[in-house]
Amino acid sequence: MPAEGIAIVAGRGDLPRLIAEDCARRGLPYRVVLLGDLTLDWADAHPAIHGQFEKPGRLFADLRAAGCGQVTFAGGIVRPKLRPLGFDLTMLRLAPRVVRGLAAGDDSTLRMVAGIFEAEGFRVRAPHEILTDLLAPPSVLGRVQPSDADRRDAARAAVIVAALGAVDVGQGAVVAGGICLGLESIQGTDVMLDFVARTAGPVRPAGARGVLYKAAKPGQDRRMDLPAIGPGTLERAAAAGLAGVAVEAGGVMILNRAAAVAAADAAGLFLWVREA
Repeated sequence: MPAEGIAIVAGRGDLPRLIAEDCARRGLPYRVVLLGDLTLDWADAHPAIHGQFEKPGRLFADLRAAGCGQVTFAGGIVRPKLRPLGFDLTMLRLAPRVVRGLAAGDDSTLRMVAGIFEAEGFRVRAPHEILTDLLAPPSVLGRVQPSDADRRDAARAAVIVAALGAVDVGQGAVVAGGICLGLESIQGTDVMLDFVARTAGPVRPAGARGVLYKAAKPGQDRRMDLPAIGPGTLERAAAAGLAGVAVEAGGVMILNRAAAVAAADAAGLFLWVREA
C-alpha cells in the first residue's frame, strides 16, 4: 500500500494552494512539489520539494523519503524544454517515452506522466478526490437563470467543445446566437475570453450576448487536467459581454465556489452546472 503522504505537483492558479491549505487544515501529510524554475508566492508557507524535469529519479527518491505515496497534479504547468545534458539515469531510461508524450496533445501527455508515476509505485489522485467540494451537482448557482436562447447557445457550445476535445485541443468555447466567437486552445480560458472581449463586437449577432461553456474532453483521464473555473472566469466573462457561464456537471471544477457565485451575481451573469 502506498504511503499516505500527498505530493501536490503544483502549477499556476489557485488550485494547488487550495489543496495545500486543505491538507494543512486537516493535518494530512503532504508536500508541495515545485518543478523547474517555478516559484509561487504562497508556497513558502508549506513544506516543499524542489525538482527538475530532467531528474525524475531524484524527485521519486525525495518523495519516498518524505513519505509521499500519493500524487495529485494541480494548476497550469507549461510544457518543459528538456536539457538532455542534465538527464539522470531514470530520465535516460524514460526519454523515448517522454519525448513522444510531449509531442502529443495535453491529455496524452498527462496520461504519459501519470503512467510514469504509477509505474514507480505512486497512486495518482484527482484534485477533486481531495477537495471534495470542487464538483457541483447539476443546478443553476446564484440568482440569475439562463434564458432559452442561452440554453441553446450552451448546447451548441457543448457540441463544439466535444469536437475540440476529440482531437485533444481544448475544453471551452464561447457561442452567441449560435455563432462561435471563441475557442480555447493551449493558451487557456482567460486568453480566449480576452480575445472575445476585444473582437466579438462586429460579429456578435444582434441581441445575443453569449455563453462560455467548459467541459472535460471525451475519454479524458479525469484524475488530471480537469477544467476549472473560478471568480476570475466570471469577471472575464462579464468583461466579454456574456450572459453567463455553463459547465459540464461532473467534468469541471469550480474553485472558490462561494466567491464564484458572488461574482456571477454581482455581474448579473448566470452560473449553470449543466447535465452532460
